Amino acid sequence: MTLPIDPTRIDPDDIGAKQTTLEMDHEEAIEHVRSVCTDAGFGVPVEFSVSELLNEKVDADRDPYHVLGACNPSVADRALDASDGKLGALMPCNIVVWEEAPGQQCVYHVSIMRIARLVGMAPDDDEMAAIIEETGEIVEETFANL
Repeated sequence: MTLPIDPTRIDPDDIGAKQTTLEMDHEEAIEHVRSVCTDAGFGVPVEFSVSELLNEKVDADRDPYHVLGACNPSVADRALDASDGKLGALMPCNIVVWEEAPGQQCVYHVSIMRIARLVGMAPDDDEMAAIIEETGEIVEETFANL
């Protein structure tokens, strides 16, 4: 299979990568990220502990790792229309929190809107650009307030 893009040439900005470190315990960080997401305009309709699932199912011995599925319904609705429904395969926008060390949590996000456009799941047009800009502003506010 040939990839539609060269992953070695992607700048983190191309995929809207954001990362920060929080100096707090894992559960406190999850609550903090959830609260900040909500204040910025994201709901968190789905979330789960990857580490608990893998540790239980395959004895993975993973350190704490949690996924918060963030969503702004009005933007998600526009993105589904703009992508003829394809972008739904990437929803929700995930923000992950993993423990790097006790009391130190990494918070990471990539833009599903940008990725969808890069791989051809969403158009490279003005409508999609506006959606990417709006979600980018929400993510910027979220990370600024973490």
